[in-house]
Amino acid sequence: MKGTNLGEFEELLMLMVANLYPDAYGVAIREAMKLQANRSVAMGAVHVGLSRLEEKGYLTSSLAEATHERGGRRKRLFSITTSGKNVLEENMELRNQLWSTVPELTWKNIQFG
Repeated sequence: MKGTNLGEFEELLMLMVANLYPDAYGVAIREAMKLQANRSVAMGAVHVGLSRLEEKGYLTSSLAEATHERGGRRKRLFSITTSGKNVLEENMELRNQLWSTVPELTWKNIQFG
């Protein structure tokens, strides 16, 4: 397994897989990222990110049956592993913990330029 840290893009990919399960495949994930996260992402970046997450053990994939709509091609469907669920929960807990330590007054005292 490669490194265990999640980057922001990897976290978004995993959240999209979780939201789309059991129909999480490359094109659907890319479209969901555009609609839900307002992120335009190249298809190649989606595939590379999904492969990297699978190498880390956070995702698993399987091939669906070929369909006529796809010209006989099969979709690679992704799902989150137990390790993936755990790392997402750890990221969420860390972010929530950090947000909870930001004093409300800090935002009032910051000058935005």
